Parts: sequence; structure tokens; C-alpha cells
Amino acid sequence: MCTKTLNVILFILTVLCGNVCTDKMNVLFLVSDDLRPQIGAYDSNSYPPHVSTKMYTPNIDSLASRSLLLERAYVQQALCGPSRASFLTGRRPDTTHIYKCGEYFRKKGGNFTTIPQYFKMNGYKSIGMGKIFHFKGKNSGGNDPISWSAPYFHGARNYEQISTSWAAIPDEELDSKPLLDDQTANHAIETMRNFSLDNSTDKQPFFLAVGFRRPHLPFVFPASVLEYYPEVSLPHNPSPPIDMPTLSWTEFKRFTSYSDVKYTGTRDNARLTHSTVLSLRRAYYSSVTWVDHHVGRILQELEILGLSNNTIISFIGDHGFQLGEHGSWGKQTNFELSAHAPMMIHIPGKTNVGTRSSSLVEFVDLFPTLVEAAGLNPLPPCPENSNVVELCREGVSLLPLINETDKRLRGSAFSQTPRDDFMGYSIKTTNFRYTEWPRFDKLQFKPQWSDSSSVELYDHRIDPEENVNCANDPAYRKVIDRLRKRLRAGWRKSFIGSVYDA
Repeated sequence: MCTKTLNVILFILTVLCGNVCTDKMNVLFLVSDDLRPQIGAYDSNSYPPHVSTKMYTPNIDSLASRSLLLERAYVQQALCGPSRASFLTGRRPDTTHIYKCGEYFRKKGGNFTTIPQYFKMNGYKSIGMGKIFHFKGKNSGGNDPISWSAPYFHGARNYEQISTSWAAIPDEELDSKPLLDDQTANHAIETMRNFSLDNSTDKQPFFLAVGFRRPHLPFVFPASVLEYYPEVSLPHNPSPPIDMPTLSWTEFKRFTSYSDVKYTGTRDNARLTHSTVLSLRRAYYSSVTWVDHHVGRILQELEILGLSNNTIISFIGDHGFQLGEHGSWGKQTNFELSAHAPMMIHIPGKTNVGTRSSSLVEFVDLFPTLVEAAGLNPLPPCPENSNVVELCREGVSLLPLINETDKRLRGSAFSQTPRDDFMGYSIKTTNFRYTEWPRFDKLQFKPQWSDSSSVELYDHRIDPEENVNCANDPAYRKVIDRLRKRLRAGWRKSFIGSVYDA
């Protein structure tokens, strides 16, 4: 075959397959801050039926319809900094040693390899923008520069540093001074266009991490978005659970800094008027719809550029968020609405028709899943005391759930929340949430189970709102004994096959 004919054939194949013919798939890594799974895609029995009308998220729902949708995905700690340090390294808080915001896992826990860093090590161009790591604080490590191939994009705060809890900005003002998430989405689109224009023969695959700051407080969005929510409802359960331990609840101190919220941190919503609660919930929903708008813009551009057939897409929230349920606002609890967050993964050719799994999964599973989906060398499991091990995983790949959606990977999903000298360790099982509050050894990073302050048990079969703590009910004694053993045995014994997963 002559050279000219061969070149013509190669050109035609390149046009037909676009980037599909490259050796490695790209990765688009999308993160939304403080997002609870109250979106249309989660309209199933796996999401508590007590929450109000689903939020308007057509673009995220569309992505979910062609993804592996994890209906029961749980974060390791419901707070931005610890959660991100955990899922970005595939390690749990007791390994990263990050329990609050503004601290750096490389200084506290170890020199752990992160998701974007691993893809960079494997030949990817790793680009980050918006909020991926929690970079606030002088000891936070910034955006972890070693993880990226190019300077990080932050954007400018035009309206986000307001004195009120929320603001609907007139749309016409945003043309000249766009909001942060608008800037982030614009930069993501520009970056993808630059990737598409790269015609070099040794073209690098990309790992593109896009972090949206909403719906984190303050809830700031274009005024036009409010039209999607002419009415919202009050929370069904504005009071703390019956027999709730004191340690379970936390004061949401951020509210005390806003001029429009008269908040004193008491245990019920009596200090917030119904109109204030409704306004806050409506503003949160509007912020979520604003994020959804930008997800749609990015996914549409991916399609236009011919990149969608060769790009893995993951979308997650970094944890859930309470909007007055149990008289609580924000996160930093072990309740379902804090620990449960959205997670979906689209893999071209494997999840195109969409599949839903109700298997219990954890956010530490994301790292090994993306690695396997991209065909990279799999991560080894972490040994005990892995703080000197740079690359390993404390979760498992979720790819088996694509073909076997009901497959049980583990018997429990683990979360935790610190309170002064105590650490609340919580497990979610198919039917229950069980939590203990032992004293925590801050030098050894271990619970002292012999000095346990409080216990919680919520029966999700009859109480999905977690309104009644059954820990003192004699009828649940056998259940508590079984779950106590499972919790104290730890996450390593939770995988299927262990005597503790039954």
C-alpha cells in the first residue's frame, strides 16, 4: 500500500474516532461543595422519602442517566477539609490525621499520592481549578502544587464575601462581574478547547478537576434562578432526635457571622423564624441549580469538542448538608443528611445506558475506581500504619457494580466526627445507623473504646429521618451488640467475607 493511501486512511480513522483512538481516556473530575443528594437522580427508595421536593438539576440528572449512580455513598467525615483530604488520597481521617479545615495532610499524615498527582505521574496533563483541595489556612498546603501540571486557577471573589447568608444578584450585573463558579466553568471550557486544539502526535490525555464552591454558604446566585423555586417547604423534623446524646449535635457558628440570621446556636429552630428557614432553604436550592447550570455548560462543550466519547466523568459532593433538620444547620454531624452525598461515574462504553447501585460505598472508593476505569496500574491496599506508604488505598474499586448492581462490597460504610476530646464513629448498614462516642487518643489517633461516652442507634426501616435514638430500647439489645462488634472491629473487617459483615 502506498504511503499516500495509508496517510489518507489514517486521516479518515482519526476523523471518525476523534480522541477515542488515543491510548488513554481523559478524566473530568467534578466536585460540588456541601451538596446533599436531594436531586432528581436520587428519587428512589435509597434516599430518605421525608425530604422536600427534589431540586431542579436537569444536567446532573442527565449525567446520572448515563453513569454508574451510587445511591448510598458515604463520606468519611462531613467537613470540607477532612473529606477532601480523604477522598483525594483514598485514605481515611485516622490516616490523613486531618479532622478540621486549614491543615495539610502531607504535614499531618504523610506524603500521600493524590488522585490528580497519580494521573500526572501516569502521563496525564493534570489541571485544577475552583475548589478541589481545601486550601484555606496558612497550614493547608494551598492547592497541593505537586498534584498539578500547570498553575492553579482560583478566580476572583466578586460577590461571595457578603455580610448576609445569601444574595440573589441581578443577572445584568454578572456580565461584568461574574460569580466564582461562572469563572471556574468558563476556565474549564477554555481549557478543554485548548486540549482539543492540540494536534501534536504525542498528545497527552488530561485530568481536569473542576471544583464548584456552591452551594456552600453564603448562597450566592443569579436572581433569575429563584423562579425555579416559587415555594419550598419547612423541614419535616425541626427538633433534635429523642434521646439524642449531647455530643451528636453541633452549633453552626458560621450563622452567627451573618447579619440577616438571628442565630444563637440552640438545639431547635425556635430561634429562627419560619420565614428565615424558608429563605435559607430556597437560597440553597437555587445555589444547587446554579451549579447544575455550569455542569451542563461543561458537558455540552465536551460533546461539541468531540471529547465525550473518550472522557471518564465523575461528579460528587464533598459531603451532605442539613437545612434545619434536627434543628441543625450545615454539616459536622454523623446524621444521614451530613454523611450521605452524591456520587456518579460515567465511563464511555460501559455506563452509557446508566445503572443504579444501592450497594454501600464510601468516598475512599473513588480513587481506585477512577484508576481502574482509566486502565492504569491498580493501587495496592494499604497495610496497617500506612503513614510512610506514599501510594495505596483504603477503599475498593466500584467497577464490579456496573455489571452486578446488587453486589455487596462491604457490610458497613464508616464515617466519623470529632467533638473536643471525643470522636463519634458511625456505621451505616442496610437497615441501621449505629454511632459511638469514645474518647479519642490524639497522639495515637485511635479511639479508646473502654471510655465511650454515648451511643446512638437509628432504625432506618421505620425511622429514615433518624428522629428517635433506640440505643436505650431493650428490644434492640441484640442489634446493638452485633453493631458494636462491627464498629469496633473497624473498616478493614467490613469487607464481604469478614465475620463482621454479617
